[in-house]
Amino acid sequence: MLAKVQSGAVVGVDGLAVEVEVDIALGLPFFTTVGLPDGSVRESKDRVKAAIRNCGYEFPNRRITVNLAPADIKKAGAGFDLPMALGILAATETLKSVKLDQYWVLGELSLDGAVRPVRGVLPITLAARDLGMKGILVPEANKMEAAVVDGIDVIAVTTLHQAVEFLADKIECAPFRLDPATSFARARSHEVDFDEVKGQEHVKRALEIAASGGHNILLKGPPGSGKTMLARRLPTILPDLSFAEALETSKIYSIIGLLPEDMPLIATRPFRSPHHTISDAGLIGGGQIPRPGEVSLAHNGVLFLDELPEFKKHVLEVLRQPLEDGTVTIARANLSLKFPARVVLAVAMNPCPCGFYGDKRKECVCNPAQIHNYTSRVSGPLLDRIDLHLEVAALPFKEMSAERQGESSANIKARVDQTREVQRKRYARHTKVFCNGQMGPKDIRKYCVLDEPSTRLLEKSVEKLGLSARGYHRILKIARTVADMERSESLQLRHVAEAIQYRRMA
Repeated sequence: MLAKVQSGAVVGVDGLAVEVEVDIALGLPFFTTVGLPDGSVRESKDRVKAAIRNCGYEFPNRRITVNLAPADIKKAGAGFDLPMALGILAATETLKSVKLDQYWVLGELSLDGAVRPVRGVLPITLAARDLGMKGILVPEANKMEAAVVDGIDVIAVTTLHQAVEFLADKIECAPFRLDPATSFARARSHEVDFDEVKGQEHVKRALEIAASGGHNILLKGPPGSGKTMLARRLPTILPDLSFAEALETSKIYSIIGLLPEDMPLIATRPFRSPHHTISDAGLIGGGQIPRPGEVSLAHNGVLFLDELPEFKKHVLEVLRQPLEDGTVTIARANLSLKFPARVVLAVAMNPCPCGFYGDKRKECVCNPAQIHNYTSRVSGPLLDRIDLHLEVAALPFKEMSAERQGESSANIKARVDQTREVQRKRYARHTKVFCNGQMGPKDIRKYCVLDEPSTRLLEKSVEKLGLSARGYHRILKIARTVADMERSESLQLRHVAEAIQYRRMA
């Protein structure tokens, strides 16, 4: 007998339809799985066999062949346990159902027949809806994640027996409903705020520019000057995630298994701060079956690299493509995948190994060779891709002990939102550019026209600072953002002058 059960897998960050075909034939007892299964899928036979028997059903003592189609794509994970078990029961006519072709099925089975949660439910549910399926059977623990998707019935099951009874029309299971908008709004909150930061007004100004235009930023200063504290508050002044952006980001967290059970959507801009011992695959993604890395987990948010020179040089170099293209391309022999990686990059570093080079209060103990070796760990091409370069000085005692609070994130964000609205209207017809930091050469020529005094100032600065063509374009992007913050249609001399000062360290 032959039975077919519809299921799904994840390829990159998108769901893919997988048809689980089960054939039971005469012959010596044998269970084989074909269709490029990985180790966890091949092990399903033992879990499925035990689950079927422990739920009171008879396991066929025949030759069983399970095919996962399409057969040219690698299948991973334990999510095929439940569809395999249902396919075996349907092939032996223990399960007689006309619903089986209307639902996708996902779930890992325990030996007693309980259905355990799996990864990647959100993108698979989206794929099922787009293909016109009536519904999807998911583990109870994944129901909120799946219910974010509108237009498809989400049936949450806890055991194999419950899934069989539902598909056989012996019990009714009401589709789980969720109002994504309510959950989305309730989850928008931050644990930190800029009003906790005293002083450092020039850095706050630069961070506001970075948030307003989507620019990358480098903070350089002695230990304890507040670099990390300031960077951690950058997401609090970025514009709110749209529902489409939240869905896009949540898909990535679903694949990795980092989506909280009680929070079906990532509602705030992600902030990722990987340790400097991270590998290149951990940063941009990879593996035998490619998975997203930290840069993709920071998609639509902030990627913060603290102690930048401590990262391995080859690890930092892999950031070049994501910073330019907003995507990560991972090529393997049999496939090539793209992961989204549109981030605001914030990095922090000390000026020297001891951290006090140039500090007025504490003497540096490093010699010139040590300082050179330390700073040379970060390549010029990578620094060139960072728009704003800031010196963060140690905070004087009077400012540290002052009772007056700084400006709140809400106030700064209100200004950022207004500036982003100007850019949203400007790039309304553009499909790849949403803020000034994403402008290409053609957009720069169109929207960053300089008058004569600004041109002369910029020419002198490029010659004096030895800036590359990329550095020149970065200055124009920053100047455009500064002008937008003042609601100025044209770039003025003061806008260009402020932008230049943020490239003096380049």
